[in-house]
Amino acid sequence: MTGEHRYALTTTWTGNRGHGTTGYRGYDRAVSVEVEGKPVLLGSADRPFRGDPARWNPEDLLLAALSQCHLLSYLHACVTRDVVVTDYVDLASGVMVTEGNGGAFREVVLRPRVVVAEASMVDAATAAHHDAHQWCFIANSVNFAVRVVPTVVPAS
Repeated sequence: MTGEHRYALTTTWTGNRGHGTTGYRGYDRAVSVEVEGKPVLLGSADRPFRGDPARWNPEDLLLAALSQCHLLSYLHACVTRDVVVTDYVDLASGVMVTEGNGGAFREVVLRPRVVVAEASMVDAATAAHHDAHQWCFIANSVNFAVRVVPTVVPAS
């Protein structure tokens, strides 16, 4: 899978209340994010930054991208190790620190709980998280720690 892959989307600010950005409190942080052929994603700033808590914010999307990328990389790693995954749920969390007008994520912790078909697969399934972390395009693209704290159990 060598090669260059390109992605494109359109982000549109939809929060002009009629006066543009004449003041910090005078505009809505509403946006729409569109990728051709996919449902429109409604976004905003996070609540502390005067956003709409009912919409996705950039911080949510970054955390979701890391969680989903690990999940998809992990499923592939399990196939290569002959591990049959029957369930996967990640309780991911992240810490962002603001300083002045800026800030940065300091850490993301992924906590996948994985169910495998047989008890004999638990060790290989646990080891597959290392492969997945190495292969995750998004984790390889960020400049903060992404930790993986997995739980792997056999199906009952």
